[in-house]
Amino acid sequence: MKKLVAVAAAVACASLALVGCAKKDGASAGKDASNKLVVWSFTDELDGMITKYFQEDGRFKGKYEVEYSLTPTDQFPNKLDPVLASGSGCPDVFALEDAFVRKYVESGLLLDLTDVYNEIKDKMIAYPAEVGTYNGKVYGLSWQVTPGAVFYRRSLAKKYLGTDEPAEVQKALANWDKFLETAELLKNKSNGNCYIVSSTGDLNKPFLSGRKDPWVVNNKLVIDPKAIEYMEMCKTLKDRGLEGRVGQWSEGWFAGMKGVLADESGNTKEVFSYFLPTWGLHYVLKTNAPDTAGDWAMCAGPVGYRWGGTWVGAWAKTKNPNAAKELIKYVATDDTFLESWARDTGDVVSNAKVVAKIKDNFSEAFLGGQNHYAEFAEMAKSVNGKLSQGTDQAVEGIFGEAVGAYVNGEKTMEQAIADFKEQCAAQLSLAN
Repeated sequence: MKKLVAVAAAVACASLALVGCAKKDGASAGKDASNKLVVWSFTDELDGMITKYFQEDGRFKGKYEVEYSLTPTDQFPNKLDPVLASGSGCPDVFALEDAFVRKYVESGLLLDLTDVYNEIKDKMIAYPAEVGTYNGKVYGLSWQVTPGAVFYRRSLAKKYLGTDEPAEVQKALANWDKFLETAELLKNKSNGNCYIVSSTGDLNKPFLSGRKDPWVVNNKLVIDPKAIEYMEMCKTLKDRGLEGRVGQWSEGWFAGMKGVLADESGNTKEVFSYFLPTWGLHYVLKTNAPDTAGDWAMCAGPVGYRWGGTWVGAWAKTKNPNAAKELIKYVATDDTFLESWARDTGDVVSNAKVVAKIKDNFSEAFLGGQNHYAEFAEMAKSVNGKLSQGTDQAVEGIFGEAVGAYVNGEKTMEQAIADFKEQCAAQLSLAN
């Protein structure tokens, strides 16, 4: 999932004299030709899948004409929403990012893919289709899984835990109680110089993925105990000096990966671990801390979770539903294609049959030779996709403000939660 390069790819596309992308956007969409598909995306991955694999596959070569348009992720919904609402100039097939996929899955504007899923469901990892399912029908499928792990520094594990072996480090991070115990151990053995994480923001996805209930049930806001535990853990880590007090994606966050995080006094601090998904290995750690190659390893950590991903759906009123389904079925489920895609890119695919075939043949030098693919394949099994809802992004934005206010001592827990409920009621009309 090349989320971190999607914007760059879009800019590059736009720079081609406004010709390719702008020309493709709407003028050709909705034509009657049964062999024509208009595809919109925010990632260049889908373009590569179509041009280098689908259209070169002997089963489909010459069968379809595909017009492709690329738009930056942050602009994509604003481009897609008006055409879907009006029913004019709609693409046949489009990519959907994790942050907004459920908005469209729940919209009633997507083509029902249940028949496609029923044909292939026995070979697929469950959670991507769970995310793409609404009221018992499947509207989106994904070619990838993005389970999260804990990436830790081998040198620090040896120094403070006595071992860098993933199975042994996992014991020290097996649940949240163990995690906190290990955080205290790292602080004590390092005389306060080693933080278990640089940012409490790293814990957001893992904690919220452990919820029993989603945020909204019968239009009522539900605050799962795991959300409260997250707030308490963040407060504890900060108050006890167990984390680096930097924001996710900040300069300090990246500095910790490189081993050059400094505190307010300019003293260098060590960061033991980062919570990151599949793409975090290739597009965060490798790209931002290349000099630390070989000094990392990964384990599952306290809880199974996921972060990010790309789904593919189609317009409900496309004039080429069969062609749209054939393309989606290919990129999201096809055995031959996904095996080639996984081997060519290292992407952890959603086809369990393919994963089982190839998972034992990987070795990641950045992780000291560890087989990351097999590890991620196992982690994906514990991910729950049924918690995802279209309101998640809005609710969690408000929740993040409540967490920050409590952790920074601006509000009590009770006041932060009360304000969270009030804002959800005012902004999202959610009862509480």
